[in-house]
Amino acid sequence: MKTPATHVMGMMAAMAMSVAYAQTSYSPTPVAAGAGSTIAIAHWQIQDSAKAQQGGAEISSNGFSTEGWFPVSGRATVMAGLLENGVYKNDVFYGDNLRAVQVPDASGNLFVTPWWYRAQFTLPKSGMHTLLRTNGMIASADVWVNGHQVADHADIAGAYPVHELDVTQWVHAGGNTLAMEVHPADPRKSLSIGWVDWNPTPPDNNMGPWRGVDIVQTGPVELSFPQVVSTLSLPDLSRATLAVNVEAKNLDTVAHDATIAGTVAGVPLQQTVHLAPGQTQVVSFTSNTTPGLALNHPKIWWPVGMGDHPLYQLEMTATVDGTSSDRATATFGIRSVSSNLTKQGYRQFFINGKPLLIRGAGWAPDMFLRDDPARMQAEFSYVANLGLNTIRSEGKLENQRFYDLADRNGILILPGWECCDKWESAAKTGGAPWTAADEKVAQDSIASEARLLRNHPSVIGFLIGSDNAPPPAIAKMYVDALHAADWSLPIVAAASDQATAETGPSGMKMAGPYAWIPPSYWYADQLGGAFGFDSEVSAGADIPRLEDITRMLSPQEQEALWKYPDARQYHASADWSPFAVLTPFDKALAQRYGAPTSLADYVAKAQLDNYDNVRAQFEAFNAKMDAAKPATGVIYWMLNNAWPSLHWHLYDYFMNPAGAYFGAKKANEPVHIQYAYDANGIVLVNHTLDDIHGLQADIRVRNLDGSVRYQKHLQGIDLVGNHTLALATLPAVADLSRVYFIELDLASADGKPVSRNVYWLSTRPDTLDWPRSNWYLTPVTQYADLTALHALPAATGDVQASTRREGNDEVTTVTLSVPASSKAVALFQHVSIRRGAGGELALPIRWNDNDITLWPGESIVLTARYEAKGTAGPVVEVSGWNVPTRSIPASAKQGTDH
Repeated sequence: MKTPATHVMGMMAAMAMSVAYAQTSYSPTPVAAGAGSTIAIAHWQIQDSAKAQQGGAEISSNGFSTEGWFPVSGRATVMAGLLENGVYKNDVFYGDNLRAVQVPDASGNLFVTPWWYRAQFTLPKSGMHTLLRTNGMIASADVWVNGHQVADHADIAGAYPVHELDVTQWVHAGGNTLAMEVHPADPRKSLSIGWVDWNPTPPDNNMGPWRGVDIVQTGPVELSFPQVVSTLSLPDLSRATLAVNVEAKNLDTVAHDATIAGTVAGVPLQQTVHLAPGQTQVVSFTSNTTPGLALNHPKIWWPVGMGDHPLYQLEMTATVDGTSSDRATATFGIRSVSSNLTKQGYRQFFINGKPLLIRGAGWAPDMFLRDDPARMQAEFSYVANLGLNTIRSEGKLENQRFYDLADRNGILILPGWECCDKWESAAKTGGAPWTAADEKVAQDSIASEARLLRNHPSVIGFLIGSDNAPPPAIAKMYVDALHAADWSLPIVAAASDQATAETGPSGMKMAGPYAWIPPSYWYADQLGGAFGFDSEVSAGADIPRLEDITRMLSPQEQEALWKYPDARQYHASADWSPFAVLTPFDKALAQRYGAPTSLADYVAKAQLDNYDNVRAQFEAFNAKMDAAKPATGVIYWMLNNAWPSLHWHLYDYFMNPAGAYFGAKKANEPVHIQYAYDANGIVLVNHTLDDIHGLQADIRVRNLDGSVRYQKHLQGIDLVGNHTLALATLPAVADLSRVYFIELDLASADGKPVSRNVYWLSTRPDTLDWPRSNWYLTPVTQYADLTALHALPAATGDVQASTRREGNDEVTTVTLSVPASSKAVALFQHVSIRRGAGGELALPIRWNDNDITLWPGESIVLTARYEAKGTAGPVVEVSGWNVPTRSIPASAKQGTDH
């Protein structure tokens, strides 16, 4: 397929690189003087070993010519590096352009031979030890420094192990050269990274130093792996005891006395240790030796929605013979995490002694593992804006920045190994057993991840298996390695309902669905219904907004999307997967809302369906969070995508919030009013820890024409923190139209809006065929009939908007109103903001609410926050199911600058 006119035309053959690329001259990475300095290699030059056939000694020597090599950034995989250099002139994320990269042409396959990574760095005259730290290698690498091989690919292997090499004897003041021969990756054969059915397989299988390589300077005694363990008094939270550990290693061939000193949470620390040549010793500080480590009234770290997320600092130095030798720092929070199994055998997490409903989604990095700090920060702002409290990482475990952002934003992280490839081959019947080398990489991986994760208050456990628990010997190795790292958090056997001897039952379920089911499904007492802890689940397809569909799918794919339900969509899932077609979703959409008449009509109907279904999923788990058979956790599959996709996301790759996003956001309001499908009831949910008094609720049931068939006003409602309340049961309402609405409003005692929720329902229910369920869906024998929504007349509405500046952000306020004289409900109004008339969308953007339904005489105030950029004034664009699209300038308003 060709890209649209907005992209450069004419695909360059993926394997042909005879074109002379412009040589980019990089200055060597300067390594700062001073003990404890750590500098990441900022850029490399890379080349296929089939072209660069010299040996490592020659390639790693100063003066070696890299003419024709590709300059790339410090964490670039091979494919990411080629994209940086414009090797592929078409957008590989558009249409099926990526197929041309995946399938080699006559010139061969770029990714079956090793690739060289070469970098230069300069060292000061310091007399320090120089250490080379690799932070994960896909799949493995031979390492050379200044003409000397310093490590073999058997030693530097695996996506997650951190390896440190003392290269002092091979480096010198001034210019130095590092070269790595990176070997090809295959997640079926090595413990690297695989993508299963999430998206196409990256052509290079993500080969490269994906987490980067550091140059470290230290004196004779190095400090490593600082750790703070806090023990919190429960339930009063009035006291915390800290224990501090750090590894001190003597790098010299002579003994040294080292003074280890510093502060933790403002408490001074100091201890002198004697280290023999090459000796490593864990230096510990406890409240027995340092009474100040028993803290009174500590600042407690809470997840988002339950409290603040204060952080403390640990700073340490090592001094030898009066001279600074090294330093180490760590950030930590004081909190307690535990879990147990409910009476039904499901895992329940407790934070600071309080049970909480885990409401999360599954994380995906960029498909080519490209590092984008600004994007990652924006994604965490979306998670908080969505009202989620947890991210699950099934493999593809991120670097320190990810966990720092989680700590600062109060987002819980549930990490673990991935499914389906080498990571689980030994656990599957007929799977390939691991070699001794595999076991070493796995042990190095778990040890490295434990050290990375253990200080972060956001991390609440580790899943040592995903779809399958590891076999006994491997499970024991994982658990032993975690305990050796002073791991104090829950260790979970798998994301599925399995167990190991060391961990006991997982307390998780993984029973589907992954494809379309109706909203009422989530209230069922079987399979993926709202009970227990559901580790990955959703109704499958999540359709982006029209502007994103047209920039990810070719015209042929766009036509197939709305015309041919059985067509395989490259942007849905892997070709072999049942999710490569959207048939269950498309059939339901046509049956429930009417056969689509155009691409725009298909997308509009999909937004209603995605909103309705995602909202129902989270609301069902809300409703059951303190039931006799409680719901304890739900992980929406997924949070985001590794590339533009039609499946499994709450926001798409372009970060343009659509129906799924706002359905999830509505359901996860801190204090929320909702309809329960199973009991025809109205339920209040309080995810905060605060009791709320004097709430008021209005319940209305409306016919399609807007007439109110039932209404009730309740006041003086008290809602206990971290609990639900069954507020009312709707009676049977006579003379309902085939499609009717439930409108719910919750207000504070003084009348301020707290939560508003609107449902469109059918008098004909969806009926599920439970006996014919499989692992990814439950068939439907009867669909709800919502086609009467097409009969809604056009609605009129007023829009007012203004914008103020707050620091680096613009904040736009939009008031939507439907005049009392209007004859129809304004259904599902969506508000976007463009940078100038006809300009690009302001993304990423955080709304307080969106996709709004209003009746005549009603209004609502929406706010949006987004980065201030450019000089064009913002323009608000409003569209809706039966509301004509209109645009108005969001005039500037004097704001604050803080």
